[in-house]
Amino acid sequence: MDSSLAEIFGAICSSQPVCPVEDCTSSATSLPPEDDAGNIEYKLKLVNPTKSRLEHLVTQLKYRLEEGQGEAIYEIGVADNGMMAGVSEDELQSSLKTLHKMACKLEATLTGIRKYSIDVGDDGPQRYTAEVLVRRVPEGQQFIELRIAVLGHVEAGKSTLVGVLTHGEMDNGRGRSRLNLFRHLHEIQSGHTSSISHEILGFSDCGQVINYSNSRSTEQICELSSKLVTLIDLAGHQKYMRTTVFGLTCYQPDFAMLVVAGNAGIVETAREHLGYAVALKIPICIVVTKIDVCPAAVVSRTLEQIQRTLKSPGCNKVPLLIRTEDDVVSAATNFKSDSVAPIFTVSNVTGKHIDWILKFLNVMPSTRTRAEQDSLEQEKLEFQIDETFSVPSAGTVVGGKMLRGVVREGDSCIIGPDDAGQFSSVTVISVHCNRSPCRMVRAGQPCCLAIVGKDREEIRKGMVVLSGDNKCLPVCREFEAKMFILYGEGAVRVGFEATVHIGGVMQTAAVVSMGEQEELYTGDEATIHLRFIKQPEYVTSGCRLLFRRGQFKSMGTVGKLFPLDDRLCV
Repeated sequence: MDSSLAEIFGAICSSQPVCPVEDCTSSATSLPPEDDAGNIEYKLKLVNPTKSRLEHLVTQLKYRLEEGQGEAIYEIGVADNGMMAGVSEDELQSSLKTLHKMACKLEATLTGIRKYSIDVGDDGPQRYTAEVLVRRVPEGQQFIELRIAVLGHVEAGKSTLVGVLTHGEMDNGRGRSRLNLFRHLHEIQSGHTSSISHEILGFSDCGQVINYSNSRSTEQICELSSKLVTLIDLAGHQKYMRTTVFGLTCYQPDFAMLVVAGNAGIVETAREHLGYAVALKIPICIVVTKIDVCPAAVVSRTLEQIQRTLKSPGCNKVPLLIRTEDDVVSAATNFKSDSVAPIFTVSNVTGKHIDWILKFLNVMPSTRTRAEQDSLEQEKLEFQIDETFSVPSAGTVVGGKMLRGVVREGDSCIIGPDDAGQFSSVTVISVHCNRSPCRMVRAGQPCCLAIVGKDREEIRKGMVVLSGDNKCLPVCREFEAKMFILYGEGAVRVGFEATVHIGGVMQTAAVVSMGEQEELYTGDEATIHLRFIKQPEYVTSGCRLLFRRGQFKSMGTVGKLFPLDDRLCV
């Protein structure tokens, strides 16, 4: 565990084949050398390849698409060592036609991202490079999907930003656009989010937003989209921090978006949200809102504060201030690495730079390779429950995320653990993903399962649905964890109680023992024996956990489990 993480918490408590590309002038002469892994491919030129060469290029494109979970980026006019040599206009057009042929063979589509003019002086003809996004929805999937958690302090404009992005209508300056997201009357009255809401943003093959046309329904957006971004709007008020942490640990977002008000800067809650994202190793971008009501000097001061925070030892990120559309693409292609933190400045009222965020979300890559996805799908079913419903036409419905395996209509499963640590048999009678019925859901997708054999009153958050043949169940009341104290005003001793967050599990646990140590303070690391206060939980060794109470914050990794009996093995 990186001990410098404590510093940030210390600060708290203190449709065409090739769409048109944007012309840019590049002062850069090279990119990083090409990586054999990943979804980015460099090609100096692709001019009139032979039949055998074309087949080889198609195979190569297929590999890059698999590495990017259905998305690949081709850099035309760039050598394998990263040198931006450029090609003539005719060679560039011929290369794009060849790339189009390659994409057609795989039923993929192309989107032009940007076109560079290489500065060659007065000695020769103009040369160019182009960057193209190739997209193909992986076999067996309806669309490419990303999940983004929206964080930030209360009144920073999180819900308003999500409303503007997903509905395409600018805010009136008084929070009109956020009304579409609120789920409770008190949220509408106060203007503060207290629950977790999900909004989807669909993109077509050519990167156009699907949501905005003819007030399409959720089902229509899912059907027409080749890429779907789920924005998870989390609460910003300090008293709802428990809900926000649950959203981060349970929903396991691919990325996080920290919203900061330009006239307020990074306040305590925003710093705490940033700290949790860093601790959970979630890549994060920053969006500074309200620039239409802030003087330029105030916005500049906020940006300086953000950059200092990101560069601090506790965060250790490289801030990238987005000034042009060229910066947007650079940020998106490098965002998979959690070391880069893009910073956007937007206005939800005037719409300034909203299109940059949309382009960023469209180009942003998946965090998981196809090999990793296939590996998860091969494992036994594990579905994490985070919500329960009673639907008149379907009966008991559980919502959550597929962690491993696949689930289909008619599957026989088991659900638990109950208060005694036992599992019960259930049958899945229907499956819905993004509010649309489907036959099957794969690992990594959020969905709802209608089940028979268990009443809603018997199901709680933190339970799991497993395949019926699963005989080895890691259910425990006590476990060990290697913990690191991020921040605490006092000492941690035997008997200390706090809330444990492990995936969908959220329960109070007490410290049973700490090895040879009697007290732990900020910056200390130890193996701690914990015991759940209320009931046993389904916990797997190696999972990351957060242990928090008020200003006290600690994180770690689950180690040894102490099973309830011989049937529950680890």
